[in-house]
Amino acid sequence: MEWSAPAYVLRFQRQGERDAVVSVLAQGEGRYVGLVRAGQASKHKNNWQMGHGVQVNWRARLPSQLGYFAGELRHAYSATLLHQPLALAVLVSACTLVDCAAPERMNLPQLFTALDGLLPNLLPGAADMAQNISYYIFFELMLLEGLGYGLDLRCCAVTGASADLAFVSPKTGRAVSRAGAGSWAPRLLALPPFLLNPHHAAPPPAPALQQGLTLTGHFLETHLFPHLPAYSAQAARAARSRVCALAERLG
Repeated sequence: MEWSAPAYVLRFQRQGERDAVVSVLAQGEGRYVGLVRAGQASKHKNNWQMGHGVQVNWRARLPSQLGYFAGELRHAYSATLLHQPLALAVLVSACTLVDCAAPERMNLPQLFTALDGLLPNLLPGAADMAQNISYYIFFELMLLEGLGYGLDLRCCAVTGASADLAFVSPKTGRAVSRAGAGSWAPRLLALPPFLLNPHHAAPPPAPALQQGLTLTGHFLETHLFPHLPAYSAQAARAARSRVCALAERLG
């Protein structure tokens, strides 16, 4: 058994004195975990850091075995963000969420598309923090959709109108217009306008980013985290909390 594909490193873990266990999300293959021989050696370790893009080869004698990874570094994304805490926190949170949420060896193409749309676009400048958070919120929306929990922001769930959408139902994940919300507005989640325009040019203002994080966070807490093992949910929440804490400073 063998395959080769572009992939993103999700997790690097020491194994014994020399080797490492690595989790990757591979295009066309899904999330795989494998052993990297001598993975702790400096010439190999730098290739397998979280968030790095690699061309990975996996092989095993039987499909049920852990298997072995070999690979070449394509892009060292995390290395370019070491001096930008928020961008690095976004990278760590995105990789942790995928590592915890993606079923092993199940190809969910939208998860790779979500990660591939985020990591290469993260910007290292201090002036780019708002833009990086907006990229991250869109990543979480795609993650939810790829796992089967997508939000429906096409039109109002009450009136059917596609104009003046301002809220999202916390139960159904469907958009609601101001007119459709009526007296129920205080019970609904705010829908920041930039989420209706994925190709927005200017970075959204801080309050809109907070609304976006609150929105995606609600559905992660409702649909995803309760179904993860306790240690995975804890790791995902901790990584995401770091992003939210840094985002609050923008306000």
